[in-house]
Amino acid sequence: MYLFLRRIPLLTSILFLVNFCITAQPEKPLDAAQLELAIKKLNVLGSVLYIAAHPDDENTAALAYFESGKLLRAGYCAMNRGSGGQNLIGNEQADELGVIRTQELLAARRIDGAEQFFTRAVDFGYSKNPEETFSIWGKEKILSDVVWIIRKFRPDVIITRFPGTGEGGHGHHTASALLAEEAFKLAADPGSFPEQLKYVKTWQAKRLYWNAWLPILEKKNADTSKLIKIDLGAYNPLLGKSYSEIAAESRSMHKSQGFGVSAKRGEQVNYFQYLEGDTAKNDLFEGIDLTWNRVKGSGKTASLLKEIDNEYNPADPSASIPKLLEAYSELNKLNDDYWVPLKKKELSDVISAAAGIWLEASADDYSFTPGDSVKISIQIVNRSGYPFRLKSISIACGNKLCSNTPDEINRVLTDNILVNSAETILLPANFPYTQPYWLEKPHGKGTYTVNDQQLIGKPDNDPPLTAKFTLTDGKTDVDLSTPVLYQWTDPVHGGEYRPIEITPPVAVNLENKLYLFPDDKSKTVTVKLTGNKKDANGRVFLELPDGWKTEPAEYKYSFSKKGDESTFEFNVTPPDDTAEVKLEVLAVEDGKEINRGMVTIDYPHIPVQTLFPLAEAKLLRLNINKVVNNIGYIMGSGDVIPDYLQQLGYNVKLLTDADLDTMNLREFDAIVTGVRAYNTRDRLAADQPGLMQYVKDGGTLVVQYNTSFDLVVDNIGPYPLHLSHDRITVEEAPITFVDPSMSFVNYPDKIGQKDFEGWVQERGLYFADKWDPEYRPVFSGSDPGETPLEGGMLYANYGKGVYIYTGYSWFRQIPAGVPGAFRIFVNMISAGQNEQSPN
Repeated sequence: MYLFLRRIPLLTSILFLVNFCITAQPEKPLDAAQLELAIKKLNVLGSVLYIAAHPDDENTAALAYFESGKLLRAGYCAMNRGSGGQNLIGNEQADELGVIRTQELLAARRIDGAEQFFTRAVDFGYSKNPEETFSIWGKEKILSDVVWIIRKFRPDVIITRFPGTGEGGHGHHTASALLAEEAFKLAADPGSFPEQLKYVKTWQAKRLYWNAWLPILEKKNADTSKLIKIDLGAYNPLLGKSYSEIAAESRSMHKSQGFGVSAKRGEQVNYFQYLEGDTAKNDLFEGIDLTWNRVKGSGKTASLLKEIDNEYNPADPSASIPKLLEAYSELNKLNDDYWVPLKKKELSDVISAAAGIWLEASADDYSFTPGDSVKISIQIVNRSGYPFRLKSISIACGNKLCSNTPDEINRVLTDNILVNSAETILLPANFPYTQPYWLEKPHGKGTYTVNDQQLIGKPDNDPPLTAKFTLTDGKTDVDLSTPVLYQWTDPVHGGEYRPIEITPPVAVNLENKLYLFPDDKSKTVTVKLTGNKKDANGRVFLELPDGWKTEPAEYKYSFSKKGDESTFEFNVTPPDDTAEVKLEVLAVEDGKEINRGMVTIDYPHIPVQTLFPLAEAKLLRLNINKVVNNIGYIMGSGDVIPDYLQQLGYNVKLLTDADLDTMNLREFDAIVTGVRAYNTRDRLAADQPGLMQYVKDGGTLVVQYNTSFDLVVDNIGPYPLHLSHDRITVEEAPITFVDPSMSFVNYPDKIGQKDFEGWVQERGLYFADKWDPEYRPVFSGSDPGETPLEGGMLYANYGKGVYIYTGYSWFRQIPAGVPGAFRIFVNMISAGQNEQSPN
């Protein structure tokens, strides 16, 4: 959902439909069971990297097993952020959907315990083969990213989710496996991507395996007795859950994809097939030293950690603190650039948990502009009898301290006595906005523009502000940290947190990303300005190309308080001819141009996300012959087509289930079902006879794509019609007309080849592959080298009316402002008005 940023945290009805609300929050202390596992993990030095394509491709049970069962460092590397998928919870598409799915992955990782990585690849939609995928991504660039992640993570074992032989179907899937296989070897080669060696060392993983799928193994008559197998349904008595139960919770975070699942209990055997490196017989990690022997001179550290594990008392975890601190001190003596930093962080978390320490740093607001003063309330409490002393507190702005030196505190942390402190820091005048790093610069179809090598692979931005604490017992200093957040009390959910944001001084928001001009009349373009600081003053204006006019030329604005808003209306007049141009909005504040809007994405299962997209839109001058007026729209999983039909001058009503039950549908010249309506609107099973009667009585029904599974009716049309997985993924694929004389392609506008130019991501999906002779195919097309498909649009007369099924991706083309998409869509909703019906 898109929202202008508000000064009061959003509370929507969605929150009442779930029994949890995940927001950004201070790290919670480990409970006794988690602490015991964490102590055991201090004794294990091993890692595994799982590689796949999309944010929902990972095997969450395997990640949970490796993390909490084998006590390894587990990571998941996704090639892309899923921005090319569908969205079942809102209207966000493209980059905004990628942000949602990134946060869903991070929410999943908080449950299964693994770490998350990404390459710079963009999810450009479905791809039928890896060759197409590589041609768009740029194989070498993404291969370098996978090599970089391997070198930085240093996995002992690498596992692919998909086979490199193509059975994974999606080209991205196969590509991820092929990249993993190639990177497995290249990561150890100093001649491959040598520029990375300024930051990392070469690394050779021990072995590469495929997390094999039983149906493929059975089809190939593979001898599973010779494969490594793991029961991912095994029970972890400390956690009170099996790894498959943890996996269900983790996977259910992929809510935008509708991937909520029920927990599976009992044996869940997974097979792992050898691909590269050393072979293993019974265990993926056999022959790999998973002890402190990997770190030279670590004998005393290893001995201490074993003693701590053996002596740990869950009823009195603080009894372990003296030896934990001794082990921490010993780590400082070791010369190792990989395991020592990792284990120091793990050990500091264990020490904090054993002492029951709570850290919190809360800013006085959740948004600030560069140069602002930020008041920070800090709390720390030691809930053990161990005599820790709070030595110092400092605040980091990004990766640098906001002040030159930490504040020296030197206060004893008495058992269960809360210590309050306060800091006021001044943000640097050039402090960057909290835009996701991969969206800071415009990107192409295949890859994000990320030039900083050390950002590549990171799942998200680091917090803008971090509170750092140094604790001591007089002999050993321990460093702890927590992000600075904003906290408020919600009357239903209690204490809530959200990330803080660094924003432009003013945000410039347009109501739409696309403005349609169906004739030469002027249209109002509304600009909403939000002041993100006190005493914001300046002017705002539109930048338009020659031939377009705006009245007035500019407005002055003045905001006395932070959060003040003003709306400005510009009358924009288009030229006479068809045109497609870019509109930019600029505000000038203190002599500096600001061209950033502000979009807030707020869902209960992920932290609030705020983006600062460029304040620009597309202006599209069209010549549309409007012959109908009233349109009923049955929303499916979510799209914005109704908004743009209204811009074209149509009266559009979003039809509720109650409307379909009670309204006289003959009030509408046409009814359109949104994408996946027959997958997501259960009530359509009961309303289908009424919709068919509407067509029979003379109405026009346009049904947009539905998946071939989970249909709520046996047949979505008036005659038998079968949906398939057929699709055309290449958006430039040639399209021909099955019958150019067909009235549909000539009324009210004549459709031609030009109308298939400038499409985005794909032509269409879930085409019909079988249909009754009463249907007439309209278009034919195919991906290169494939058999032409005619099931992307089927036209049928039924009684006095017209029924159209269309798998073409109007839900992508319309928001992208593709002129031909509008012309064809108008012909669809106008089909029933055509006096010359098809023969």
